[in-house]
Amino acid sequence: MKDLGGKTAYFLVGPTASGKGRLARALAARFGMEIVSMDSMKVYRLMDIGTAKPADREGMRIHLLDVAWPHETFDLASWIAGAEDALLDIAGRGRRALFCGGTGLYLRAFLSGIFEGPRADPEVRARLEGEGRVAGPEALHLRLEALDPAAAARIGPRDQHRIVRALEVLETTGQTISSKQVHFPNRRPDLKPLLAGIRRDRDDLRARVDLRIDRMMEAGFLEEVRGLLAREGGLGRGASQALGYRELAAHLAGEIPLGEAVGRIRRNTRRFVRRQMAWFRRFPDIRWISVRGETDGAEAVEAAARAFSLVGNP
Repeated sequence: MKDLGGKTAYFLVGPTASGKGRLARALAARFGMEIVSMDSMKVYRLMDIGTAKPADREGMRIHLLDVAWPHETFDLASWIAGAEDALLDIAGRGRRALFCGGTGLYLRAFLSGIFEGPRADPEVRARLEGEGRVAGPEALHLRLEALDPAAAARIGPRDQHRIVRALEVLETTGQTISSKQVHFPNRRPDLKPLLAGIRRDRDDLRARVDLRIDRMMEAGFLEEVRGLLAREGGLGRGASQALGYRELAAHLAGEIPLGEAVGRIRRNTRRFVRRQMAWFRRFPDIRWISVRGETDGAEAVEAAARAFSLVGNP
């Protein structure tokens, strides 16, 4: 991790469809900020409709959009490196960096440290995942507990993705994942973060999720997925996990009808929203802004400016 030299950074978070992107662009325009996307799927080129990339960004600089092809690997470490470079670049030009996104893991890793380990080994990972499907993740967790009890204590017995990663690191490096993780006692000492979040009434957010999915489908989401699957390399491991893309890919493969695919997108998005809010509850210093309606109006912008202590400091 790079030394950020005590730079101040602003972080605007919120669940999918909460309006955080619209609010971030309004704040950036008013306070001379540059946005750093904190979204694990907006990094991929050509994945525009399903990731809700902003169309109205002319004249506005947004970092970490469209930095990888869908068939490529772009992991947490790649994003951290890009985010650090973006913050140093923005601050070096005398501007403010506004991180905006709903990926709680990225937020935690940027503020508290990351795992600095080897790239994934597809062959080892596939074998371990296969063992997990047969014996269950609990069996893999028992193995991890014997080999790396510190990691096992932090990873739930059914969290197969993280269990597999820990065992993969052991096999490929001979070292435990717990010995290769970089964590600061509280927050990284070279960064001054200010956090704000958008909070909406549950029914309001649910309606916004449904409306967003309807608009995506009307805008050609299915054709976007069809085109991506037809490209050489298709969707890689990371991109294929994006909400909506995997469900529509299943429809295009003839596995489910289109109506069922859209229904799954709605259901999985609602579940994802709940997981996002669970992530954000881990950050007690987020200053929450309760909103209704669109977030680029004067009231929402003023509330966010107060949360970030930007009022009176244009």
